[in-house]
Amino acid sequence: MTKLEAIEKQYQRAIKRFEEILAEKKSDIVRDSAIKRFEFTFDFSWKIIKAYLEEEKGVSCRSPKECFREAFHQGLIDYDDLWLKMTNWRNEAVHTYSEKFADTLYKKLPDALKRFQLLEKRILHQSPITNYHSLNPLSNK
Repeated sequence: MTKLEAIEKQYQRAIKRFEEILAEKKSDIVRDSAIKRFEFTFDFSWKIIKAYLEEEKGVSCRSPKECFREAFHQGLIDYDDLWLKMTNWRNEAVHTYSEKFADTLYKKLPDALKRFQLLEKRILHQSPITNYHSLNPLSNK
């Protein structure tokens, strides 16, 4: 089993668990659980990109932002600054905690889930990402 194959199952499970918690009615417990599941899914997202780039493209990257930039460059994901913002969200969620930040982040998690799902589709099913910019409410396209 390759590194990519090993991470694929973990990534799929993380997405499924993230989807499940976001389908629940919001409460403080649901919010906090969703943020934790976002962290796990985010970590698997950049690790699956790292493994994919190494095994399929012969390209190495060492950090989430570096892997996302290389994924943009390789055409694995369309340019979307939300990937880089999610890196900051993840770091802030892990290292600091405030109710205000948690509430703000929780509102952004459905957009993060859409990116994770598209990445899953692209890597695992080799399907082209279409109309990616329509998922970003800040996009001018």
